[in-house]
Order: sequence, then C-alpha cells, then structure tokens
Amino acid sequence: MDIRSRTLLILSAMLLIVNYVETMVIPALPTIEQDFSISTTLAGWITSAYMIVAAATSPLMGKLADTYGKKKMYIIAIGFYIVAVFIAGFSPNIWVLIGARAIQGVGFSMFPIAIAIVTDLFPKEKVAFAQSILSATIGIGPALGLLIGSYVVEDLGWPYAFHTAAILSLIIFVISLKYLPHTGNRIKEAVDYVGASLIGLGTVMLLVYITEIPTLGWENPENLILLLLSFVFYTTFILYEMRAKEPLLKLDLFTIRNFAVANIVGLISGVGMFTVFIFLVYYAQLPQPNGLGLSIIQSGLLMSPVALGMVIFGPIFGRMMPKIGPKPLLVTGSLLTMIAYILLMTYRATPQEVLLDGFLSSLGLVAVILPLVNMVALSLPDQYRTTGMGMNTLLRTIGGAAGPVVATSLMQSYQVPIIFMINNHILVMGYVPSSTAFNYIALFGFTMMLLTLLGSMFTKNYKFVVERREKVKPLAT
Repeated sequence: MDIRSRTLLILSAMLLIVNYVETMVIPALPTIEQDFSISTTLAGWITSAYMIVAAATSPLMGKLADTYGKKKMYIIAIGFYIVAVFIAGFSPNIWVLIGARAIQGVGFSMFPIAIAIVTDLFPKEKVAFAQSILSATIGIGPALGLLIGSYVVEDLGWPYAFHTAAILSLIIFVISLKYLPHTGNRIKEAVDYVGASLIGLGTVMLLVYITEIPTLGWENPENLILLLLSFVFYTTFILYEMRAKEPLLKLDLFTIRNFAVANIVGLISGVGMFTVFIFLVYYAQLPQPNGLGLSIIQSGLLMSPVALGMVIFGPIFGRMMPKIGPKPLLVTGSLLTMIAYILLMTYRATPQEVLLDGFLSSLGLVAVILPLVNMVALSLPDQYRTTGMGMNTLLRTIGGAAGPVVATSLMQSYQVPIIFMINNHILVMGYVPSSTAFNYIALFGFTMMLLTLLGSMFTKNYKFVVERREKVKPLAT
C-alpha cells in the first residue's frame, strides 16, 4: 500500500471512531440521566460541552499544526481524545463526565488537521476524492453509533461506549505515531494565544447562549449577557488581529473570494443541514399519529440507508469535482436539500417516505460539505491551511448548534396534547410536537438552504485537468 492510501486509511479510521462515539452517546442520555439522577437539561451538556470546546479550540489547534507540524498536533489531538474517553467511561458523577467530554472537544481538531494532511499529500486533482473519503465518516459514524450504540447501551451499559472508543483510539494512536508522514511547510511565527483566547471565549459565550435557549429562552437577561459578551469578545478579536504583527489568522485572507464564500456558506448551511437531523430523529420516534412511532433501534436502522448514500455518493462527487468544479456541486447540493425539505413537509406518512426524504438530504449534505472543505483547503496558502480549516470548522459548528435550537424551539412552541379517556373523563397525559411544528422546521431548513444556494452563486469555480506528463493545470471559470 502506497503512503497516500495508507495515510488516508489511518485518518479515516480515526475519524470514523470519533463520529461513531459522538452519536453513540445520544441513545445513552436517558440512561445517564437515571444513573446520575440529573435533569434532561444537565444531561444535554454531555453533548454541548464537547461541541463548544471543539469549536472554540479548532482555530488554535490549526495554528499550532501550521507552526509545529500537522502530524505532531494530530497525534496530540488523539492523545487528548484517548485520555478523555478513558475518564468518561469511569466517571463517578455527571461533572467528571461533562469535563471529560469537554476535553474530547479538543481532540475534535484532528478533523481539520486530517483534511490539511490529505491536501498536502495528494495531487490537486485527487484532493477532492481523498477529502470525500474523510467526509464520508460523518455519515458512516453516526449510522453505526445510533445502531450499535443502542445495543451497547441496552446490553452492556453506557460506560462501554467510551471503553470501546478508548481501546480503538489507542490502537489508531500507535499506528498514526509510526506510519503518518510529516507534510506541509511550517510557518516561523509566534502563536497568537491572545487572539486564540479572544475568539475561543467569544465562541464559548455564543454557543452557551444558543445551548441555553431551549431552557432559558431567547430574551432571558442572564442568557442575553452571554450573547453580549460574545459580541464583545469577537469585536475585540477583530480589532486585535488587525493590529497584531503575527495574528492567529490574517484577516486579509477573507478577501480571497472562495475562502470567504466557504465560511459564510458553511455557517448558513450548517444551520440548515443539522436541522434535518433533528427533524428525522424526533419525527421517527414520536408516537403516532404525530410521528412514526419507531424505537431507537428502528430509527437507527432507518438512518442507515441515509448514511449509505453519503458513503456511496461522497467518493463519486469527489471524483466529479476536479472536472466540473465546486460551484455546480454546491448548487446541486443546495437544491437536493431544498427538495428534501419540501418532501418532509408533504411526503412523510410512512417510514419508506421519510427514508426517501432523508436519503435526498444526505446527498445534498455531502454535495455541500465536500466543495466547502475543498475550497478552504485549496484557496489558502499552505502555511495557513490548517488554521483556515479550523476557522471553517468553528463557523460550521456554530451553524450546526443553531439549527437544532431553532428546531427544538419550534417543537416546544407548537404542541398538541396526548389525551386518554378514562371512565368518560378526559385526561391529558402530556404534550408532543404537532404536525405544524415539523412543517415549520422543514420550512426553516428550506429557507436556510435557499440562502446557501444564493451564497453558492458567488463561488469562483475552478477545475483541474491532468496533462500527459501528469502536470496539473488549474482552470478558473
């Protein structure tokens, strides 16, 4: 096996484990609530802590990778992840578990670093295909996590979700240490820890505000303080970076059209694409007639073909992109996801109908993610590539956090009672999201993907052709 294929296999294996574990946690949440006797709100921080730290530290870890070497920081990121999942599996209380999940978030930076490594290693006309393999783990991992995770939690207990991850991650750690190559050019600059702290704190404040919206509300004074602080930190970051001699990320890089488009569209599409996941998960498990009434395992099985679509079409899109460029794929992905949202409003009566809707959305998802990642990786100079990937990861994570919050807010706003008749008396046993709620969620997702489509129109398209002597020539269109 040549060095490129081996590296791609190693990176894909680790990212598959990460995505598998993060989804595996979801079926375990109700059990964790019972074991630690905590509220649903506090249990939600098991996922939120990971997401917030992942977004906040991605730009810094990217900068460190550009400065000290991608392999070195990739290995360190895996190290953080292994320690975290080991602690999580033996957590004596909820606070240790949440802390461990936060440390896991630092390990998530291995994703933008992995993208940068394959971009360094592969010729430009094959970069998109390599990136599509890594991106496909976003689909395979969650499908395995929902399906296998349900059995693991039910038969062995939630700690084993982390025990298995620790063992598998340790194996990949040893293999990575031995076989991953050093790639790219390092920049001889001081690391801007002040700028990294400012953007990190701003991101933490913003994501905590977003996370607390379902509990505290949009206009709660305590929550609004977090939003205000995030604005202050972000503003200070921009002002500081404009004057810093060696900034975290040169702001003039945003004058590169495709880098700017990829970040703006990444933020908007993140909102739209993660909204569909919330729709599918809740609607599949909601009791009939308001949902499909499927079990956790059945809903996991329903999502498996959706993931399969990403696995099959991701590499196909990756091979197409050097020939047609990122713009047609972005437009196609936006349109496919918009069609999926229209179908989710009108065509969702049976599992088979929802399966079709979800399959279309998965094709749209991979057709949007792949060009965005490729545009960031190829539009930036080599010495700023990983930092730029980290920034793009931050923005897509913010979008991914906002989408589910809007969806859950709509589900809380539009509900219908569950009514039982006992001895001719009407008893209200609770409330569940109504059909109107899911219609509005689909409409919101459609709007976000329409904005994604409009933003995609500003992409500067490029293609790569291979001449007889294997020289690659970029063709701007």
